[in-house]
Amino acid sequence: MLRQILSVGGWTLLSRITGLAREIVMAAILGAGPLMDAFVVANRIPNHFRAIFGEGAFNAAFVPGYARILTRQGVPAARLFSGRIIALFGLTLLVVSALAIAFMPQLVGLLAPGFRENPATFDLAVTLTRITFPYLLFVSLVTLLSGVLNAHERFAAAAAAPILLNVSIVAALAVAFLFPSAAHAAAWGVFAAGLLELALVLAAAARIDATPLMTRPRLDSEVKGFLRRLVPATLGAAGVQIALFADTILVTLSGPGAASSLNYADRLYQLPIGVIGIAAGTVLLPTMSRRLADADEAGAYRAQNRTIGLTLVLAAPFAVAFLLIPTLIMEAVFARGAFDRAAAEAAGAVLMAYAFGLPAIVLIRSAIASFHSRGDTTTPVFISLAAIGLNVALKLVLMPRFGAPGLAFATAAGAWANLGLLYGIALARGWTRPDATLGRTLAAVAAASLALAIAIVLAAPAVTGRVGPLGPLNPAMLTLSALAILGGLAYGGVMLAGARLLRVPLRR
Repeated sequence: MLRQILSVGGWTLLSRITGLAREIVMAAILGAGPLMDAFVVANRIPNHFRAIFGEGAFNAAFVPGYARILTRQGVPAARLFSGRIIALFGLTLLVVSALAIAFMPQLVGLLAPGFRENPATFDLAVTLTRITFPYLLFVSLVTLLSGVLNAHERFAAAAAAPILLNVSIVAALAVAFLFPSAAHAAAWGVFAAGLLELALVLAAAARIDATPLMTRPRLDSEVKGFLRRLVPATLGAAGVQIALFADTILVTLSGPGAASSLNYADRLYQLPIGVIGIAAGTVLLPTMSRRLADADEAGAYRAQNRTIGLTLVLAAPFAVAFLLIPTLIMEAVFARGAFDRAAAEAAGAVLMAYAFGLPAIVLIRSAIASFHSRGDTTTPVFISLAAIGLNVALKLVLMPRFGAPGLAFATAAGAWANLGLLYGIALARGWTRPDATLGRTLAAVAAASLALAIAIVLAAPAVTGRVGPLGPLNPAMLTLSALAILGGLAYGGVMLAGARLLRVPLRR
């Protein structure tokens, strides 16, 4: 399982690196003004719906059922099941997409009300969202096929697919002169990426003879079971998206550039979430599902504890850095072209607020596996709704005073509430069982994180302002690189020493 997590994490890391490169290009070309604000909304809206209809909700309902059919009835039955689901899923999304495109001005007006004060930005957002919205259909089918591949323990293609989105947008921006604006080019890059991602996972499924057998939807017992699991899972995903919809709505009311600042900070914040948290949860769910199907509860608990420990080992350095040097990070990554020092400071404040919730949010997928692996998609819905109630209430309180950083801090608080409720209820039901190794791992992570924080605090004043530009590298990049080396040595050294002293088997 560790090898699978690292495989998914490796591809996801490459995806996040290319995504970062994409954002760097977009920051240089679009900056943090109206064009970027309009594209951010156009990119967010289909992704909000994708997160409701696909990804977590779909995987929670589909993967355990598909894995059970695959194990007990074989590949032909599993292919027939996935074919019926894809037909039902595809027809639903076609209807949703057609309605959204037809009523796009109303949809954008609902989700980005602040744009109505600037008709040019509003009209641009409507146009761009009509271009990007079909991505919802393509990427949702990608999600279904990714679930099939994951159940066959083939994780690479699904993890690599998002790379095509980043490459496609950068390629479109390279020929932006062919479009009315660079924002139009980026939107068409999103559309093209959906087709490319779908082709990639279709080819991967065909290589292992797992392509869904397309057939007319039929409500047999397995499909009904899928729908019973999907409805609460979708409600839960919709609940999560309410908080993100609130972000989109409120940030457009925070003035020009706020949507861009939230976007750039979120891009860096999503790096450890995607590389570590989502990768770990993606591998853990089918692993726990198979072990529980074989009545191996002890093995399922060991897998979960191991995943939680590894996730924190890898995520803690990001949280410390985002808290202590957020503006330096934003300046080092994005400060070029149209992205200036003021934009870096604004985005850095958002990144610091996000950092408070990073440990919680990378663990949520691992905690949810306690429920989804047993077919319980209802309990996480109620937990999610409770956390979202806190999240949205805090957004309404904090946004008027703190702007985009207030929205990010509310997201962090909601993540902690979500994780605490998930883990607490799983413990009460006996669906998770932390062991001594997990406790020792947490102690080692805490010691290593403290060492990293001390190293950054002591070294930052000595390094900052002491380096000048070196070729294409600006002073902020060189300063960040120096701190990363020093901090990495401190964190890694204390982590290894702590693991040896506390007998934490990091390699096993």
